[in-house]
Amino acid sequence: MKNNSKIYILLAVFVIFLIIKGIGWYQLSNNTTTNEYAYRNTANLVLTKHVRCRMGCRDITVEEIKEIIEKGKVNYSKSGLGSRGDSTFALEGYSNQMQHIRVIVAPANDGLVVITCIDLDKEWPCNCN
Repeated sequence: MKNNSKIYILLAVFVIFLIIKGIGWYQLSNNTTTNEYAYRNTANLVLTKHVRCRMGCRDITVEEIKEIIEKGKVNYSKSGLGSRGDSTFALEGYSNQMQHIRVIVAPANDGLVVITCIDLDKEWPCNCN
């Protein structure tokens, strides 16, 4: 009987652990979904000096940046979920000019910061620092 009660206790601890972990995963996925929609708002874009340079080198317009932000797919392997509200999202898609673009964005109090943009199909010569 003593061995059976140890097994039941271990099983109960394991089940409680799985429940707690499941709640954590649910909250993470819920926050990711919520944050993703915040990254779709192009009403107040803040273009960094770096992204302006990259746009010039790679022949990418502000309209194409907005299009990718609004309609592109999130590439979670290139995105970073920060622990202090410093998350970034990598949004990818084809512009109306059929350019395959990745745009990296981050939230800010004064708008959506566009950090950089990349042409995924072509290497462009660029001297941005």
